[in-house]
Amino acid sequence: MLYWALIFFIVAIIAAVFGFGGIASASAGIAQILFFIFLALLVVSLIAHLIRGRR
Repeated sequence: MLYWALIFFIVAIIAAVFGFGGIASASAGIAQILFFIFLALLVVSLIAHLIRGRR
């Protein structure tokens, strides 16, 4: 998922360089959403790992 967030971020940067503001904004928004989903899943995974490790 982090890979796709990076891809959308790169698309946003390229679109911004060429002046496509709408596409850049949409791509940056998607990248931001994917990044926060990645962070949430990472935290859940770390908590699950810590809980399993204590048993």
